Amino acid sequence: MAEQREMVEALHPQGKSPTRVNKADYDAYRKALLRVIPRKKDGVRFMHLAELVEEVLPDDVLARSKPLWWVTTVKLDLEARGLIERVPGVSPQHVRRA
Repeated sequence: MAEQREMVEALHPQGKSPTRVNKADYDAYRKALLRVIPRKKDGVRFMHLAELVEEVLPDDVLARSKPLWWVTTVKLDLEARGLIERVPGVSPQHVRRA
């Protein structure tokens, strides 16, 4: 019998339908993103997040997940929850802690 995994809903800042994801992986990526996203005014470039997160995630999480997909999904959720924000007027996209 397959093991039942606990799921959570990752929100979207534009109110789109939430994405149901594995809670253990969500928690790992959430913790890693909050660790690597700075509070400083200019933030960090979105495209650098996967690389930064891979440096701090446990190997077992990396082995079973697709980092870019998870970074994107959890980043959107953190935006929706008001924990991070996009730096206004900056292109390409940068994010910072709210």
